[in-house]
Amino acid sequence: MGFSPEEAAAAIDRCGVDSSVLELADSIHAAQMAEEPDGTGWGYSRPRFEAAEGSSYCSARKKRRLMEEKRRLKRSCLSQRRGDYVKRSSMDFEDAPMVIPKPMIGFGLPYEKCITRRTLPEAAIGPPYFYYENVALAPKGVWDTISRFLYDIEPEFVDSKHFCAAARKRAYIHNLPLENRFPLLPIPAKTIQEVLPVTKRWWPKWDHRTQLNCLQTCIASAKLTDRIRMALENSSDPPTPRVQEYVLAECRKWNLVWVGHHKLAPLEPDEVEMLLGFPNNHTRGGGISRTDRYKSLGNSFQVDTVAYHLSVLKRMFPNGINLLSLFSGIGGAEVAIQKLGINLNLVVSVEKSKINRNIVRSWWEETRQKGDLIDLDDVQQLNGDRLESLIKRYGGFDLVIGGSPCNNLAGSNRHTRDGLEGQHSSLFYDYFRILDLVKCIMGQSS
Repeated sequence: MGFSPEEAAAAIDRCGVDSSVLELADSIHAAQMAEEPDGTGWGYSRPRFEAAEGSSYCSARKKRRLMEEKRRLKRSCLSQRRGDYVKRSSMDFEDAPMVIPKPMIGFGLPYEKCITRRTLPEAAIGPPYFYYENVALAPKGVWDTISRFLYDIEPEFVDSKHFCAAARKRAYIHNLPLENRFPLLPIPAKTIQEVLPVTKRWWPKWDHRTQLNCLQTCIASAKLTDRIRMALENSSDPPTPRVQEYVLAECRKWNLVWVGHHKLAPLEPDEVEMLLGFPNNHTRGGGISRTDRYKSLGNSFQVDTVAYHLSVLKRMFPNGINLLSLFSGIGGAEVAIQKLGINLNLVVSVEKSKINRNIVRSWWEETRQKGDLIDLDDVQQLNGDRLESLIKRYGGFDLVIGGSPCNNLAGSNRHTRDGLEGQHSSLFYDYFRILDLVKCIMGQSS
């Protein structure tokens, strides 16, 4: 891939020896962010992954992706309506990008005036309700395509820094009502010093950060934090502007916090859990490594943000809900719903990672849930027959929720930013396929 042995060794040190090539490459790219135009100049050499112009491989892959989409949609109850969408989706990377609002507050924040009405297409009106999440800063045309497939609903772009002390730029497409939203209580602290008060003692005046950046799936290496310590010790007090610039760039990139004089450290897994709104020790135990904890947490929902959107369900379903949770991860949606005081009568949780499935199962048992938890391991194997059987047995689903993998969308995965054509992020089409089947089966049985 063009990486140096030093970069590869540092990535293994950060992510662990059992990490996949994709995870290691992701870590290396995150480390190279300092070389960007707004960086510090303390970066590393950048390998190139650019395919030759007019590459037959790229064009063949796009054609194959388009044919796969057509086959999926042909099996859908609404195949004729979706036919035009597939045709248009082939132009995703030529379309103008969807405008992302600033600030990213969605349709409103708690205790502030917000939008309470919108017009949804008839085909999008629930039940069942649905809620789809993914990274906001996706490649050109991606959110336009996702919106077209999900009934032309406008995405709700939200940065979780408005709900906690860490940024998390995400977009959500859903058909939930906007009236009567309410936040989880108590309201989480929104500054680093409030969340991590023990760091106040060591925080230098020239580090003006008040919030953390997006929490990643990997962390800074011990070698990096030691280099920072040496740079500070070899500089003046306060450090020179160039040293300050270098240190702050690494702090922002890796979410480093001050733990001593000239000493910085990455967040602990327990601290990441707290920032994301999960219960203490949610990902701890059961033979789960620190590396796996960071990976699972870095791919999860921010619970308080999602709970604010889902809070409208409390009045609508006083007796509890049946939830179909696709790409469940570590159960961010389930935790949010439980924290809202909504009974989980049924959860069908579909998640590829055995580690994550074990985390959800452990949480389910520890919180003594009264409903049924059915865990499956592959969305691609969830077909119409299985869905029809579940719907007949349990009376349907009230909410279909999920966030398909962002491996081919996230900024640090630049060498695999194939958008919705990528191997992992193309699983979005399975979210749409399953939602479409659920709507169709429930429509036939009503």
